[in-house]
Amino acid sequence: MDAGHDEQEAVPELEDVRAMSDALVISFYDKHPMGEWQILQSLAKQGKQPSDLTPEDLFQFDQDHYGGVEAVEALAERTKIGSESLVLDLCSGLGGPARFLAWRYGCQVTAVDITPSRVEASRRLTEYVGLTDRVRFVEADATRLPLPDASFTVCLSQEAFVHIHDKGALFAECSRILAAGGVLAFTDWVATTTLAAGEGRRLRTDFAAEGLATIDDYHQALESAGFMETSHEDLSAEWARILQARLEMYESLRGETVARFGEEHYEQYVRNYAFFVRQVEAGRLGGARLIAVRP
Repeated sequence: MDAGHDEQEAVPELEDVRAMSDALVISFYDKHPMGEWQILQSLAKQGKQPSDLTPEDLFQFDQDHYGGVEAVEALAERTKIGSESLVLDLCSGLGGPARFLAWRYGCQVTAVDITPSRVEASRRLTEYVGLTDRVRFVEADATRLPLPDASFTVCLSQEAFVHIHDKGALFAECSRILAAGGVLAFTDWVATTTLAAGEGRRLRTDFAAEGLATIDDYHQALESAGFMETSHEDLSAEWARILQARLEMYESLRGETVARFGEEHYEQYVRNYAFFVRQVEAGRLGGARLIAVRP
């Protein structure tokens, strides 16, 4: 009886931790400088309004990951996406990669994200450019997907799994929704050295990086979930170059960010991002592209 009672008590505690982690991620992206409002403001400066947008108009602004559409193409090439592919974009953000894949390859894409404001914005942006017949958006936790077994041939994600602590549950879900022979391909930040306690804590609190892992951690988690042929490419040097430009971009969005979230939030975000850049330049954080196949 006592053992059973302890087990029952542990479940709510785990759910509380998960809920707190999810809330941190949602808050982080609710106040991210890159958003629907900023995209539409940038397009308006080019004389473009929502009523006359094409998918190509968005690609300069809606890829809230590193490397733009070229990075999406790199994942598509490695997973052999074509018009018959059934693609899951996991932790899809503003939906830029999902829209690009549907437009570029003619495939069907389901995009999942946990942040309601991101999902709502993604749907509107997709409606503006006429891609609702190829891209659908689902609000859900990546570790508990409301999707059928073996319903996708490819699962992609970009710089998002760093937010997910429970890699076992994450990759179990990725394996479950992929058909036999399906491919999981994702990019993410990885720890390359042991971070000082204060550095790790700051990454968790300021960037919701609860799931920061090493390359070895990822390979072990993928293999434990049953994936085979796991491989990775080091993107650290490429991302270090991108980061400084990204910091400059965020600094250039001062007016828009202050107008939406206030001066204090803007200053804090830029300080935090500068700290992040220093970790990468010092070699304590790196980037990677990982590929794994479901047997």
